[in-house]
Amino acid sequence: MSYTTLMYLHLATILPAFVLGTVSFIFKKGTNTHKTIGRIYMLLMLITAIITLFMPAFVGSRFLNHFGWIHLFSLLTIYTVPTAYIAIKKGEVKRHKFKMIGLYVGAILIAGTFTFMPGRYMHSLLFG
Repeated sequence: MSYTTLMYLHLATILPAFVLGTVSFIFKKGTNTHKTIGRIYMLLMLITAIITLFMPAFVGSRFLNHFGWIHLFSLLTIYTVPTAYIAIKKGEVKRHKFKMIGLYVGAILIAGTFTFMPGRYMHSLLFG
């Protein structure tokens, strides 16, 4: 699969995840709406993390001529989503909350910010 195809698949999953993640912070917690949004958000985050593992890094140092530092956010996501789900199923609300906030901040806000750095596709798309 081409890098461009992977990039568009990544955007197709991360953009709605960003919206749903933001909305889930606003809505009352524990409701059916929150749970539904949360499940969709978690699924989108897992899918996007898996997609990004197939996208080679073009900026900065690389490991195995493929992975860059930004791929650590993919691994963080693949670890955090199931552990956050398990936490809430066990009734560990604080642990779940901590993991979900960390996921949003780390994998969406911080990693998202890196995608707008010079040399990256999103930078060239928005800033020419």
